[in-house]
Amino acid sequence: MHTLDILAIALLAFFATGYLVLGGADIGTGMLMPYLGRTDHERRLVIASFAPFFLGNEVWLVATAGVLIGCFPDLEGELLTGQFTVLVPLLTGWVVRDAGLWSRGRGGGRAWRAVCDGAVVCGSWAVALSWGLLLAALLTGKPYEAATGSVAVVTALAVAALFAAHGLGFATLRLTGLPYERARRPVGRTGSWQSFALTGGLLGALALPAGAGLPLTEHAADTATLTLLVPALLVVTPLLVAAQVWTWRTFRHRVTRPSYL
Repeated sequence: MHTLDILAIALLAFFATGYLVLGGADIGTGMLMPYLGRTDHERRLVIASFAPFFLGNEVWLVATAGVLIGCFPDLEGELLTGQFTVLVPLLTGWVVRDAGLWSRGRGGGRAWRAVCDGAVVCGSWAVALSWGLLLAALLTGKPYEAATGSVAVVTALAVAALFAAHGLGFATLRLTGLPYERARRPVGRTGSWQSFALTGGLLGALALPAGAGLPLTEHAADTATLTLLVPALLVVTPLLVAAQVWTWRTFRHRVTRPSYL
């Protein structure tokens, strides 16, 4: 295995892990919005808790896809074909959720906001369950076919529950008032940061065994392509991390009023 191959695999693992940990926070919070926010004002507070983060978190998913397409093009094509029935609901849920977030504050009355809130919740659940099905296929060593049967169902539900638990930990760090109390209740005596770190660690840990089942070295791009892409990615990666750190530091305080969404 060449050094460039190792670096490409490490970058893919880094971006995928980063997305599950960071993106899992806003996905999980969106899944639980009906529980955390009982009124229109409270739901706006819940959205405000992750509004500054969700676009930046999605960059990690885009980066993961970019590394897969650029550094492992043959594998990307085979995965897309084999997991088509999982990727379609995943992408659909992603689009529906983001459309609900962007459209909620763009006019309309209470009924319109309820529809947008429903899009956020349903889209978040679709994304979480789809990731569970995709991880089930990867963890069982069948990356080229969609997972089926009881193992797929149990894995999808377990991953979705982990996303939701991660969202609860994030909510306890960001919310105030009654939404905070509702988020804190299931967390119990576990501290907010401890809960968030634990669920984040579990989500991140899923990426490693899932990726280990992929034939990455056999499907790596040629040396000329990796020589061009890997150094560029190594330059961009610290900038992405720095932007993420700045975002979390800037919006580290709890939300006390709704955002523009």
